[in-house]
Amino acid sequence: MTYSPTTSVRRTRSLPAALSLLAYLLAGTFFGVVLVKSEAASWYRIQEMFRFQSFHMYGLIGSAVLTGLPTTWLLRRFQTRSLTGQTIQIQSKDPGLPRYVLGGLIFGLGWGLAGVCPGPVFTLLGSGVWAMLIVLFFALLGTWLYGVLRDRLPH
Repeated sequence: MTYSPTTSVRRTRSLPAALSLLAYLLAGTFFGVVLVKSEAASWYRIQEMFRFQSFHMYGLIGSAVLTGLPTTWLLRRFQTRSLTGQTIQIQSKDPGLPRYVLGGLIFGLGWGLAGVCPGPVFTLLGSGVWAMLIVLFFALLGTWLYGVLRDRLPH
């Protein structure tokens, strides 16, 4: 193989990108382990929540909200940068009750029917729950359908 300065530069630039992807992979793996260990990905825990039989999932969701609120404030306040050096910008949402109600109903219906939030689908697949392939298929179908209907939906 002959030496080329462009090849060397390309390899040098791609190394930090690969390392940043590794950081995301490790963070995602850690998050998946937390989901499994906290039983947030458990169908039984989700059913207990929907039947108001256990506080477990409400506590998890509440702690996520209580963590997310100050984190979002801190990101906005200190103009934090991403691993690639870009300023993280959190856009304000337009008020609009109908879109949140409609979106929440669709999301909740899918969550209730599948017994799982879309977040831990890959975690459950990694745990060997192969029925989640059906959930993944319909989540992707719903995402595609949203893209098709986006211009006709209330935003």
